[in-house]
Amino acid sequence: MKRPKLKKASKRVSCSQRYKIQKKVREHNRKLKKEAGKKGVGKRAKKDLGVPNIAPFKEEVLREAEQRKLKIEEEKQKRKQEKIDERAKRKKERDAPRSESENPKAKKARVDTDEKEVSKKNAINKYTKQFLCSEINTVIDQSDVILEVLDARDPLGYRCPQLEEAVLTRPGNKKLLLVLTKIDLVPQENVEKWIQCLEQEFPVVAFKASTQLVDKTVQEKKRRFPDSLLDKSRASLSFGNACLLGLLESFQATSKPEGTLKVGVVGFPNVGKSSLINTMKGLRACNAGVKRGITKSMQDVFIQKNLKLYDSPGIVASPSNPPASLALRSLQVEEGEEKALEAVRTLLKQCDKVQVMLQYNIPDYRNSLEFITLLAKKRGYLMKGGVANMEQSATTFLDDWTGAKLSYHSKVESLSMPPYLSDTVVTENKKGLNLLKLQTGNEATLQGVKYPNKASSISLISKGPTAGLLNPTNIVQKPVPIPREEGKELEEPNRESGPGEDTKDVKKITDNKNKSNKVQFQSVPVDISPNNDTYDFNTDFK
Repeated sequence: MKRPKLKKASKRVSCSQRYKIQKKVREHNRKLKKEAGKKGVGKRAKKDLGVPNIAPFKEEVLREAEQRKLKIEEEKQKRKQEKIDERAKRKKERDAPRSESENPKAKKARVDTDEKEVSKKNAINKYTKQFLCSEINTVIDQSDVILEVLDARDPLGYRCPQLEEAVLTRPGNKKLLLVLTKIDLVPQENVEKWIQCLEQEFPVVAFKASTQLVDKTVQEKKRRFPDSLLDKSRASLSFGNACLLGLLESFQATSKPEGTLKVGVVGFPNVGKSSLINTMKGLRACNAGVKRGITKSMQDVFIQKNLKLYDSPGIVASPSNPPASLALRSLQVEEGEEKALEAVRTLLKQCDKVQVMLQYNIPDYRNSLEFITLLAKKRGYLMKGGVANMEQSATTFLDDWTGAKLSYHSKVESLSMPPYLSDTVVTENKKGLNLLKLQTGNEATLQGVKYPNKASSISLISKGPTAGLLNPTNIVQKPVPIPREEGKELEEPNRESGPGEDTKDVKKITDNKNKSNKVQFQSVPVDISPNNDTYDFNTDFK
C-alpha cells in the first residue's frame, strides 16, 4: 500500500511472503538442475590431462599429435580451395555467350511444351464416344444383374430400348432391374402410378440417394460428434437402400451361394448411377456431382464380400432423338455441339409457362432470351457493368433440370410391350427374385419419403424412350475443321490441263475467297423529295 507522505511505494514485504518467494526460487532452481542432469547439460567437460611426465617417449607422442593436427588442417584448406575453383568455373561457363540452338533451357522448354500438347490431345481423344460405348458393353458382359437407373421425373424418357434388348439377348441369363431414383422430386401419386406401370415388364425398385456423402477420413471425424449434431437434412437422407441390398443378397444366396454377385449400374448421364453406389457403400466411393458426364470409365466397388457393383459412364444418346430428349440426356452442351441457350429454349417449349414463372419466381417473359436475362438478374449472375451473364444463367437452368434439385413430373402413359419383350421373357427375368420382399420394401420407402406438392411441380411433356448407341461402329465422328494458315498458297487442281488454265483457276479461287471475306454493300436509291407528311417546325416553334 502506498503511503501518502512518501514519493515511492515501499518494497518491504512481510516475512511470510518473503519466505514463500525464497522457497519458490529454490524449487525452481532444483527443477532446472534436475532437468539439466537428465540431459547432461550441467556436467562439466573432463579436462584433457595430456601425456603424463613419467610416460616413455613423451616427446615423440606430442610430435606425432602435432603433425596429425597440421595434416587435417591442410586437407581442410585444400577442399575449400577446390570448392572455390569449381564455383568460378561454373560461373565462367554460365556467363559465356551461346547460340539459341546450344541453349539447353530453350530446348528443354520447347520439349516440355510439345509433350504437354501431346498429352492434352491424348486426354481429349481418349474418352471418345466409341470408348464410352465399349465401357458400357464391358459392364454388361461382366455383370450378372443389370440395374437400369431411371429418373422418376420422366421414367419413360430415361429408358433405352437398345440397352434393354442388349441385356436380354446376351448369354448368361442376365437379370434386368429398373431403379427409380429422385423420387423425392415427384408427387407421390405420380411415383406410385409409374411403379405399377413399369412392374408389368421389369421389377422396379424405388430409391432416393443421399447427395451429402463424404470420403472415409471425413466420416471418421464425424463419428466423434453426437447424433444431435449430425446432418439430417433432406439431401443427406436415403431411402430404398435396404430394399435393394436385401433383394441382391437374396438373389446371390440362391444363384451364387459361394461366388461373388456382379451388378452393373447403367443409365443416361446424370441420372444418379454414382450416387446410388455411394449410398449403398455408405461413403463417397465414386466421383459424383451436378455436372453431366463426370464418370468416364468403368469402376468396380465392393459393397460386401460377395457383392460387387460396377459404375459405368452414361449412355450415348442417338442424334435422331427429339431435341428435348437430347437437351436432358445427352452431352451436346458439354461437348460444344450445342449452345446452352438452345437447350433452354427447347425445354421451355415443353413446359407450362405459368408453372415455370411460379417455380423460379420470375415475372412474365416473352421468349427464352428474356427468361434467361430475368433469371440471371434474380440469381445475381452479372458481369462488369451490370450486364447479365447469359451463359452462366443457362447452365444453371440446365443443372437444375438434370440434377437433384428441380421438381417436375411427366404424365403416366399406358405402355405397349416392345418387340424384344414377351410374356415368357418377362417371367424368366423375374425368376429367382424375391418379389414379395421387393413389394414390401417399396411400400416402406414410399411411406418414408417427403414428396413435393403437385401444384409446385412443373408438368413436362415426355417424348418417349430415348434411343442410345451401344455399338461403337455405328458412331460417326464429325471431322475436326483444320484452320488454314494465312498466306498459304492453294494447291494446284488434280487434273490435266495446260499451264495457262491452272493459273486462271487459281486466280479465280483466290478472287472468290477475297470476295467472301469482305462485306459488300449494295447502294439503294433513296427518295429525298419532300412528302405531304413531313414535319414542319414552324407549327410548334415560332
